Amino acid sequence: MNTVVGTHDLLLLTLDTLRYDVAVELATAGRTPHLARLLPAGGWQERHAPGSFTYASHLAMLAGFLPTPASPGPHPRLFAASFPGSVSTAPGTWTFETADLPSGLAAEGYHTACVGGTGFFNRRSALGSVLPGLFAESHWEESFGVADPHSFENQVERAVRISENVPADRPLFLLLNVAALHQPNWFHLPGASREAGDTRASHAAALEYVDRHLPPLLEAMSARRPCFAIVCSDHGTAYGEDGHTGHRIGHEVVWTVPYTHAVLPHGYRSAAPAPDEKKEKA
Repeated sequence: MNTVVGTHDLLLLTLDTLRYDVAVELATAGRTPHLARLLPAGGWQERHAPGSFTYASHLAMLAGFLPTPASPGPHPRLFAASFPGSVSTAPGTWTFETADLPSGLAAEGYHTACVGGTGFFNRRSALGSVLPGLFAESHWEESFGVADPHSFENQVERAVRISENVPADRPLFLLLNVAALHQPNWFHLPGASREAGDTRASHAAALEYVDRHLPPLLEAMSARRPCFAIVCSDHGTAYGEDGHTGHRIGHEVVWTVPYTHAVLPHGYRSAAPAPDEKKEKA
């Protein structure tokens, strides 16, 4: 990362609540083609989340503790705050002297920006102001939130605008917290109803929705220079497994998350949209 920081824009795309098994299932079936372009040959990496809910996990990730590979470690980290005795800080790790990644990157000349989705980014309370307060620029509105069926499209539109407004000679670190997968998500599944509620199938449909609207974000983030993109879940969620519903619990479907990172070359362009995407846009 010492050759990336300063030369690349950085994107941290957190697919809030996305389950590992659902991500793998859809990738294998070819149902998330735009995300698939960011995956290595082996597909999504299986990792363990640093927290079981949005606030805890994002605080950890923004201190450099990204989801940890599920295989035995130690595993070198991409970013790390200077911390004596850290066994996961390696020669390739980019270290910073501040307590969090956004301020560390700001000290290196980055403009830091956040487009929130879930309630921990809404600045409507002291608690909801902690995460966005780490960034020089932050955005949240109702249309970015969990209850809006078009939340990701709205978030991407704002993120594109942020990227376009940053001076060309200044690198950008952008966090986009995707709300679409979080409950409620029933409205992303054709034929589902509010009364029936969310299901694993509607969770999967929400991921397909996010994938359809991903290209403008990736293209904007690589329009000025190459972009190092990290795409991961902050935690999973349960849909009845062992009697559990939701998250903030120590269950396998909550702590097991998908992860990937990829370098988007300068001028990255997504593949042509599938026929159903063209129909939706029409």
